[in-house]
Amino acid sequence: MSGTGEQPQRPLGIDELLERVRAEYERVEPREAFEAARDGQALLVDIRYAALRARDGLIPGALVVERNELEWRLDPQGSHRAPEATGHDLRAVVICNEGYASSLAAASLHRLGLHRATDLVGGFQAWKAAGLPVSSSP
Repeated sequence: MSGTGEQPQRPLGIDELLERVRAEYERVEPREAFEAARDGQALLVDIRYAALRARDGLIPGALVVERNELEWRLDPQGSHRAPEATGHDLRAVVICNEGYASSLAAASLHRLGLHRATDLVGGFQAWKAAGLPVSSSP
């Protein structure tokens, strides 16, 4: 014990953590993400790893950023930012395979000040199941 009389904080499980971070922003459904990107109102950001992109294909027009580079590439103040990282007002829709890792990634972007960052409910698999455009991997 630290002698302060405080009880140690109970560790969160991943399900509770997901619930908490998802409560901080509004997630988007595939059709809404498609329309927002088509209308220039959102940047789709695919964080799936290369093997999944090769297996399942790509979302046309999506910025592909490996998850371990996401914060560096989307931080508008960062020296390694992508040209699309134009400001903290950017509405980035993060897409992983099934919509779990993308929630944690969107929460991380919020901590960087990207207050409009969100993620895709169901991830790439929901996008594909909705019949939205997918191109073969290069």
